[in-house]
Parts: sequence; C-alpha cells; structure tokens
Amino acid sequence: MPINSSRRPGPSSARDRALLVELDFGDGGTNERLAELKALARSAGADIADVVTARRAKPDPALFAGSGKVAEIAARRAGTSSDVVIFDHALSGAQQRNLERALDCRVVDRTSLILDIFAQRAQSAEGKLQVELAQLKHQSTRLVRGWTHLERQKGGIGLRGPGETQLETDRRLIGIRVRLLNERLEQLGRRRETQRRARRRAAVRNVALVGYTNAGKSTLFNRLTGASVYAADQLFATLDTTLRRWRLPDAEDIVLSDTVGFIRDLPHDLVAAFRATLKEAVDADLLLHVIDASHDDRDLQIAAVDAVLAEIGAADVGQILVLNKCDAAGFAPGVERDEYGKIRAVRLSALTGAGVPELAAALAERFPRGARNVAYRAATA
Repeated sequence: MPINSSRRPGPSSARDRALLVELDFGDGGTNERLAELKALARSAGADIADVVTARRAKPDPALFAGSGKVAEIAARRAGTSSDVVIFDHALSGAQQRNLERALDCRVVDRTSLILDIFAQRAQSAEGKLQVELAQLKHQSTRLVRGWTHLERQKGGIGLRGPGETQLETDRRLIGIRVRLLNERLEQLGRRRETQRRARRRAAVRNVALVGYTNAGKSTLFNRLTGASVYAADQLFATLDTTLRRWRLPDAEDIVLSDTVGFIRDLPHDLVAAFRATLKEAVDADLLLHVIDASHDDRDLQIAAVDAVLAEIGAADVGQILVLNKCDAAGFAPGVERDEYGKIRAVRLSALTGAGVPELAAALAERFPRGARNVAYRAATA
C-alpha cells in the first residue's frame, strides 16, 4: 500500500502524516536505526508527526508491540492526527491486519516502505517490472488485506463460498502476472548478457560502483564519467543501473556501472527481482565499494553491503574501498595499501573532486594498459 503518490523530483501536494515506531529487541544501534527510518519515511513522501520507541524481549505474535504499547501508539496517533503508522520491522500479514484494526489506520512495515520508495524511484521499463514483481510477491503473502468486504472465515455452515473463492482468484491472477513479469525480465536479462559478452570480447574491464544508499555513488559516477545521473541527498535516489565508458590514459578500457544502493534488511523479494540488474556487480572485474566516511555507522553499513553482495554471489569479486566525503570526515585525500602493497582504499570527495586523481591512478595500477596482451602472449608462448 503506497504512502502517497509523490514522484521524483517534485513534492506531492498531499503528504501523509506518519507516526514512526522503533522497537529495540536488544540488537543495539537504536538511534541509528531510527535516523534511517526517518530518512526512509521522508524519502517515501511522508511528514513525520511523532515517534514511538520501546524495548521488548521479543515480538508479540499478535500485535508485534504488545497490547499495552499498541494502546499507547493508538493514543499518540489520534493525538497527532497521523494518517499512517510505520514500523521499522517486518510484520506478518496477521500482525499488520491486527494492528490496523487496533490503530484504525494504515500500518506499513519496513518491507512495504522500501518497496514503496522503489516504486516511486523506478524510471526504466526494467526497473518498473522489477519493482512490480517484488511488490506482487510481497502482497501474495497477505492477500487477506485486500478484500475486507468479503467473508474469509474457514468453512462452516453459511460461511463457505465467496471469501475463499475470491482469495483463490486473487492468488491465481497474481500468479499469472508474476509469470508474465518473470518472462519479460528474463528477456531483458538475456539482452544484458549479450551486451556483457560483447564487452568481454572487446576486452573491456567492467568496474561496478556498489555501496550503501546515499553514500554518494551517483555523484562519484557523474564526477568520473561526466554523466548526469540523478543524484540527491535522499535514500534510493536512483535505481536504474547506468553504464558509461571511463577513459583513463594509462589503464585498459573501462566500463563503469552505477548500481542500486543497498540498505540493511533489504527485502529478499527485492534482491531477487533486481538480481539481473545486480549481475553487473557479480560479473564485474572490480567493485568500487563507496562508503560514506563521515557516517557514524559506516562499519555496519559496510557489513550490510557485504551481506547483499554475498547473497547475489559477488562476495569473491575484488574490491577497492572508496571512502567518500573524506572532507566531512576530516580525512586527507589519498590511498591506503594492505600488507602486500596493494591499494585497498582511496579517500576522496566526489563532491569537490579531491582524491579522484588518486582513484584513477589506483585503477591504472590495477588494470595497466597492455597488461592483458602481455599476459596473453606469455600464456601462448
């Protein structure tokens, strides 16, 4: 269920007032999680009316937050005239339905919130197909929410018929649409694979930018290639993978790809839907892992990105860490090497361009011009 109908880049005239709920189950990092939830809600087009926090040992099976806390949330929602309550957690279909009854308003969980943002940001035909596929897979687990005017109880005299029939029809229609979307995405995937094979035959190096959302990937991509990819201080500003040639005088030919940003607890359906797009990272010769060096939670963000890379099969692809926003972090531009003398990180500012020559030199060192031909001649001698 969408937060509102706002689309990039202009604001919507009717924005939802959102009450945010952040529960601490002893995992730590509550302040950072809450800050990210606020950023997600704003990215979805909501105005934050209030925030409710609490600590629990474990989720309540029926209401997730427990009856007492839900009563408090209901009072706060009424007092702030909030239109929607957003939980920074994944809710089951039953929990979401119970909460909507108790709170008398829409309830959105973290998965639905991220899917809504992706639906707003997708611009290409492939991106829209991928988001729709992820949304349908998510909705298929909670179809009961869409048909409140029909009876849904199981069996019994006088209770059989329309409700169950409608749900079965719903599942069948969603299944048909999912198959159609998968077929279209497979066609686009084959087209992408043809393009990748052409690049490999042309001996072009594929370097992919990856990183946590809002780390500055698109700003760096524009700086390196002279492209005009949309870049903004918001989560998931761009979704569609963009490829540009990056010519360096002392390096092999490089095609640079700007991929979708990652985030902690990225919905699995979304990862699956974007798998063809993310294959740019899987097939890359090198990953430039862009990190917001000024962020207090950057180590956890690095771990979240590495987790997604492992999930899509890109864990073994070589990386150079790009510590972006080094000026804001108080770091001088430069390079960092490991114990073997190989460059492991580059400190730079994509906004000002400081440190970009060091990154270019690092790529030239990794892929020196003519090295592939030398290696080929040595192998065939």
